[in-house]
Amino acid sequence: MAQVEMILPAMGEGVMEATVLEWLKEEGDSVTLDESVVEVATDKVDTEVPATIEGVIKKILVQKDDVVQIGAPIAIVETEGADDADAEEAPKVETQPTNNTTATNEAVSENTSQEIVAKSGNRFYSPLVRNIAKTEGISQDVLDSIPGTGKDGRVTKDDMMNFLKNGNTLSAAVAPTRPATPTPAPVAKAVAPAVSMDNGDEVIEMDRVRKMIADRMVASKQIAPHVTSCVEADLTNVVVWRNQQKAAFKKKEGANLTFMPIIISAIAKAIKEFPKINVQVDGSKIVVKKDINIGMAVALPNGNLIVPVIRNADRLSLSGLAIAIQDLSVRARENKLKPEELSGGTYTVSNIGSFGNTIGTPIIMQPQVAIMAVGTIRKKPAVIETPQGDLIGIRQFAYFSHSYDHRVVDGALGGMFVRKVADILENWDVNLTV
Repeated sequence: MAQVEMILPAMGEGVMEATVLEWLKEEGDSVTLDESVVEVATDKVDTEVPATIEGVIKKILVQKDDVVQIGAPIAIVETEGADDADAEEAPKVETQPTNNTTATNEAVSENTSQEIVAKSGNRFYSPLVRNIAKTEGISQDVLDSIPGTGKDGRVTKDDMMNFLKNGNTLSAAVAPTRPATPTPAPVAKAVAPAVSMDNGDEVIEMDRVRKMIADRMVASKQIAPHVTSCVEADLTNVVVWRNQQKAAFKKKEGANLTFMPIIISAIAKAIKEFPKINVQVDGSKIVVKKDINIGMAVALPNGNLIVPVIRNADRLSLSGLAIAIQDLSVRARENKLKPEELSGGTYTVSNIGSFGNTIGTPIIMQPQVAIMAVGTIRKKPAVIETPQGDLIGIRQFAYFSHSYDHRVVDGALGGMFVRKVADILENWDVNLTV
């Protein structure tokens, strides 16, 4: 018999840690390869972690609500094979993240005091704590000096809030041990007014997902100056075509032919014509993304929002898009998405029309630079130009609202892009087959 560490595997792009929600196995239970053993939560999704080895769980190393770093051991599993002596000579499983953490720390030490690392010494900092430190101008050295009340001395959000509330600032805290590059004066933050409580008021604590959504939305508005351009598109051809195709498509593919695959197809085509929309900002650099990965906002039964990503949307047919959209939407509402299905997006679309809304001003999903909201399709009287003269007729219209990051996307590009999407849809081929 040999005892092997089961580690927390990679959970998707940019995910450095996860919180243990519930163990699905107990000490003494047998596990098979790829069998779910523990449910964890990341800043992207709740998911079940499959076993990476077969055997019997001898010891569980992390408990419910513990925050675990990617690559850290979560359990000891006894496996069939070499005896204990052989096992001792076997290479140890690496228990620390291997994504250049050491190199990153060394590089950060030479950069500005505004750059905060996930691991400093024996301390790990959550994404929320690091974001607060950056926003408030707290240096790495000052952050390292803040007493932590969390497990194993971890600095929590409350620790950060108490630190700031007590009048501690970057200038009043311990002086940095290394020279800091001059930084611009911090912009004064708006302080939310105190909320009065009346008899009968109900107080609801935000759940974990709602807190993350709130933090991300605020951060996006702070990072990117948002501008929104809107166009009204005549979707009559699209409506007529879909009505002709949806029954046969349902019978053939077993999936619903909604308007979303048609719209995503148009967005992907427009991105290929305007690739500067499919970019991300890295300091003073603009990174033009090679792949077109389109996220779609999905409303969950509990009122929260999640954005699964359709990868390489430009390479999928309408049938492929329709099937992928239905699959991701269903699994999103059932909380069965994988972490990698929520990362890597390069552009996002939100169907506000499903709620009867016409125009919106969506907030950009960082680090993307643009997002489109699609309004409800409504019948309206319109002027129809014909060789015999103008006529008044009933047409199907919808508004497309395009929010973009004015740091790198100017009004001309933002406006031309949403107009291109509308043009593609207005000129939809009613004789197309799927």
